[in-house]
Amino acid sequence: MTDAPERADVRPDPRTPAPRTTVRPAPARRARALRAALAAAPSGPSGWVALGALPTALALWLLALPKARLSRMGDLGLLQALPPLWFAAPVLLTVGFVAVLRSPVVRHRWAGAYVLALILVIHATPGLLYPTLRYAWAWKHVAIIDAVLRHGGTVPGAGKLDVYNQWPGFFELHALVLRATGLDSVLGYASWYPVITNVLLLGPLLLLYRSFTTDRRLVWGGIWLYYATAWVGQDYFSPQALAYLLHLTVIALVVHRLAVRRREARAEAEGEGGSEAAGPASSAGPSRPAGPAGPTGARALGTVLDASSRAGWRAAPFALLLVLIAAIVSSHQLTPVMLAASLLLLALGRRNRRTVLPVLAAVVGLTVLWDATVARPFVSANLSGLISALGSPDHNAVAGLARLGEAPFGQILASWADRGLTAAVLLLALAGALRHRWVRRVGLLPLLVAPIAVLLANAYDGEMLFRAYLFALPAAAFLAAALLWGNRAGTPAEGALPPGTPPRPVTRPGGPLRTGVCAVLLLGLLGGTLFGYYSKEAMNYFTPQEVAAVRYVAETPAGSRIISLTANEPGGELNYDTHDRLVLGDAAGEDLRHLAAAPGDTLRSALATPNAAGGPTYLILTRAQVLDCELTGLLPASAVQGLAAAAAAEPMLRRVYANEDAVVYQYTDSDAGGGAAVPAGGSTP
Repeated sequence: MTDAPERADVRPDPRTPAPRTTVRPAPARRARALRAALAAAPSGPSGWVALGALPTALALWLLALPKARLSRMGDLGLLQALPPLWFAAPVLLTVGFVAVLRSPVVRHRWAGAYVLALILVIHATPGLLYPTLRYAWAWKHVAIIDAVLRHGGTVPGAGKLDVYNQWPGFFELHALVLRATGLDSVLGYASWYPVITNVLLLGPLLLLYRSFTTDRRLVWGGIWLYYATAWVGQDYFSPQALAYLLHLTVIALVVHRLAVRRREARAEAEGEGGSEAAGPASSAGPSRPAGPAGPTGARALGTVLDASSRAGWRAAPFALLLVLIAAIVSSHQLTPVMLAASLLLLALGRRNRRTVLPVLAAVVGLTVLWDATVARPFVSANLSGLISALGSPDHNAVAGLARLGEAPFGQILASWADRGLTAAVLLLALAGALRHRWVRRVGLLPLLVAPIAVLLANAYDGEMLFRAYLFALPAAAFLAAALLWGNRAGTPAEGALPPGTPPRPVTRPGGPLRTGVCAVLLLGLLGGTLFGYYSKEAMNYFTPQEVAAVRYVAETPAGSRIISLTANEPGGELNYDTHDRLVLGDAAGEDLRHLAAAPGDTLRSALATPNAAGGPTYLILTRAQVLDCELTGLLPASAVQGLAAAAAAEPMLRRVYANEDAVVYQYTDSDAGGGAAVPAGGSTP
């Protein structure tokens, strides 16, 4: 007899009991996960504060958003539009975060959750409230990407915007994203770029700070201070936001590599020197070289043994660095200079050079190669100005401090809040460097000083002061954290611990008085950041009506000339390769004074100037242009009103589009090409 063949559909004997499987019901799994989360929460009274403050703050934030009234924005921007309930959210987040650091053991997940919540509250609020993309420069970059897509690369006839043809990395990247995803425009995600950028910055910040120390209290304290004092607002949809992220990533990778190689060198030296030492329990004389003084977890970069001179790069990590550096060099003019300055000061430490100099050489080499080839037109045209700026460090340092004599009181107050916050952060960083000797040996001071050195070399159109603060902020925030939460007493550094020693808390939480002082100080710094980040939102916000008016103008025939009061428009550069643009407020010196004194004469003179392209001439005036003049003090209110009245009374200007926030006129002089057809879709009251 033969065995019966096996069948896949043979049923088991019903008399055989089925195997018992232990399937946990969903409620049990959820309860277990909740117990695990609660077990990881901070303990003690501060733990309960930390546990309750985070969800409460987020709930209050979400409840407050529908109560915001954008129509209330004035000379203090979004701060006037937000309800009082909204401000309770950052206050609770600050109190809860201080409670997290007050716990004996700082948990990564809770500290990280508070930081992410802070990012959401500050940077997601405009994206949730505004129906359109904020900030005129972000709209300009949208227009450039649109032109790059239409031309498949370099945009011909770019005029003043040809500089973006010479640094196209950011625009080509997003054009590639649109081609790969099938999206029509970057407007679908550009509004969330500040949130995306700041969340991505968390990675290099963690890598950088954990290269200095394993103390979680200092790491997360520095990260919180970074986000709570980053008021400059360079995180919008822009090349500099991408370049800054890549710059910080390169710095973090270099500093991390230095820390790793130093620990390896120390371990090798200790292994050779301690081969005859007694067991770990022996209390006889020291069996290893003593580590440098500093808190447990400090990772010295420049005070290690000579074995560290063998530090270098493997092929794969260095290739990654080359890709990041190439992306920076091809995207932004200033960031490679900041990166080179930071690396140069890091390389002053003799034992750091084998690691830092190859990266510095790559930055300098790629920058010079790019400037000598792709960016040669811009560099040649501006070389004399760059050289002359080197001889005016005093002017460069104060060029970013605007003269606000004609600005409203709220803008003057916000400007002084910005300056006070900048000075406070730098003073805290300096105090931290003076109080704790170990922080002066881990590469923080070069990262703090390098941007200031670049500040003295060039004014960068008046923005260098604030750019220097932004690039120095990662180092300044960590130094300030060391002052607030670090212990002054020195203990053996991590390199002196036996191999395999688990990381442990190295700073004490501090008493109630110290905790209270830290909370008040953090609230004050965060308040200054809200002033700096939100105070100009009245002019940065664009209504849908303004967007519609600007798009109407962008669809005018090729060769048209567009005249506007200022460049503060949502997409005024759309189709910039086929349209000529004249911004009256861009005038300088005597011309600007003439515009303020006789706006009607200036307008008529601009209209009478023949359009070289032969197309019609249009004038567009919007709500945001008026606010731009008012909040920056560019022109007095009388000049703005005079220009609007002159346009309305000018017989050769025909109103072709109007809504409650914008008006568009067409110049009807036949000699100027005014007889061209008006684009469809306009509403003419």
